[in-house]
Amino acid sequence: MNSDLIHFIDPASASVDGIVALGGSLTTTNLVRAYRRGIFPWPINEYVLPWCCPEQRAILDFKDLHVPRRLARVQRQVPFHLTIDRAFEAVIVSCAKVKRKGETGTWITSQMVNAYCELHKKGHAHSVEAWEGNTLVGGLYGVDAGGAFSGESMFCYRANASKLALLYLIEHLQKRGVDWIDIQMMSPHMEALGAKSIDRSEFLQRLSLAQNRKIVLFARDI
Repeated sequence: MNSDLIHFIDPASASVDGIVALGGSLTTTNLVRAYRRGIFPWPINEYVLPWCCPEQRAILDFKDLHVPRRLARVQRQVPFHLTIDRAFEAVIVSCAKVKRKGETGTWITSQMVNAYCELHKKGHAHSVEAWEGNTLVGGLYGVDAGGAFSGESMFCYRANASKLALLYLIEHLQKRGVDWIDIQMMSPHMEALGAKSIDRSEFLQRLSLAQNRKIVLFARDI
């Protein structure tokens, strides 16, 4: 038996803040097992690592997507060059470093950066990049949870860069046949775009249905 494997309690019955495990190794195997069960790690610091499946889960149904007129106008102007999986490490490092209003630190620890870079190399984590010339000015990253995309974090150094990266991701996923994404926790920005919170039971059911469709979210040669 692999001693590195984390024992996750049934996420459907997790009660205390949705925590299904504490600690353990951030291996690719554990991360893939977690995301495919609707679980994600949410470190408090480098030493305290809860794994969570919250009772309320934020998702964005593409049919509910609301693109404000101003953002749509900016999108038509094509101010950035947008790519997929061109600079995963740079994106996650930027997500960890960018200063956010009302926050004094980051949950993206150095261990998380290393683990997700390895997850990316194995084809399970993906990034979207917004470029201004040769300069990375925005982006996002997330995980393929077996046919459903679980968004992790975004950053921007230019106005609207991360929002346009998200719209680019949505367009890509729609072409693949996907109709929603998991955004884990609600934020004002995502709520303004049409995101909503659903009960954990509904989320887990939707995740299972998405996995049963066996959609390939990203081609290896992107």
